[in-house]
Amino acid sequence: MNTSKNVLILGANGFIGSSLCWAILNRTNWNLTAFDMADGKIQHCLGRDRFVFKKGDVTKDTDWIEAQIEKSDVVLPLVAIATPALYVKDPIRVYNLDYESNVSVIKMCVKHKKRIIFPSTSEVYGMCQDSSFDEYSSNLTLGPIPKERWIYSCIKQLLDRLIWAYGAHEGLDFTLVRPFNFIGPKLDDVKNPKEGSSRVLTQFIHNIINGKSIKLVDGGKARRSFTFIDDAMDCLLKIIENKNGCASGQIFNIGNPYMDFSIKQLAEMLVELVATYPGYAEAAKNVKIEDVSSKDYYGEGYQDVAYRIPSIKHAEELLGWKPKTDLKTALKLTLDYHLAGKDYELESARA
Repeated sequence: MNTSKNVLILGANGFIGSSLCWAILNRTNWNLTAFDMADGKIQHCLGRDRFVFKKGDVTKDTDWIEAQIEKSDVVLPLVAIATPALYVKDPIRVYNLDYESNVSVIKMCVKHKKRIIFPSTSEVYGMCQDSSFDEYSSNLTLGPIPKERWIYSCIKQLLDRLIWAYGAHEGLDFTLVRPFNFIGPKLDDVKNPKEGSSRVLTQFIHNIINGKSIKLVDGGKARRSFTFIDDAMDCLLKIIENKNGCASGQIFNIGNPYMDFSIKQLAEMLVELVATYPGYAEAAKNVKIEDVSSKDYYGEGYQDVAYRIPSIKHAEELLGWKPKTDLKTALKLTLDYHLAGKDYELESARA
């Protein structure tokens, strides 16, 4: 990956953005410009060669953003609200940020003829009945309008369709990527989650180490295909590199179909693993697992999905990519970071 590129990441301080910044700086020679409202997750990137960071608001700093797009080769607009509780509690805020700000960036990329790599979501498949979700043949099936949980999925699907149309009719160079439940260190702050608003892994770890009950929504029957963040970065780097144009005009699921577990299984595995860390064993042994209805946990507007299993044959064939990290290893590295102060990324960079 030595071909020089100028990469722009909007939303660089998020989980995916911060992980991608680190991967680019340590594994390529690309120049990277990053933008976000905060910099807590990219502290170890600040001051590095080939890295420029600006703190700002994507809804206000549009002139600066357009100037950077004009100078860039590849644009990744990662700014989004991606927490189910907010889809139900504040759908208009989700629309304003996730749709309006991204439409603006997409149009800038069209105007300046710049390549865009857009983060769609596994949620666009909704309640698809296929045994595994295919980017080109699976139906995208959403729930009724009063179930406001679907506003995020609907927004992402419409943006996917808009980008595809710009590609087909106005020559926009694009790639759509659909993440499937990325996990790993720096996903969220396990010390300060918000019950009902944080991602499931963060909430479960917090509850276990603080002696709180784990709440399984509808018994934790829902299944997810968890993807370790490093595997996801391997795929994203190949997409950005775009060797021989292999990713242009394509849609890729980025997920791990071999890590299909129920939320209940995730909770049980976490309790077992946390019990191996000094200082947390007693809390883990005494933790209680309780069932709670989705209505009580999220509100009337929530609707769950039974499973999300990606087909990754497209990424395997065009990118030569395949995930390799099992769930237990992914959870252990995450817990090492939060409970033992071990940052494997920094350790590997020093080696």
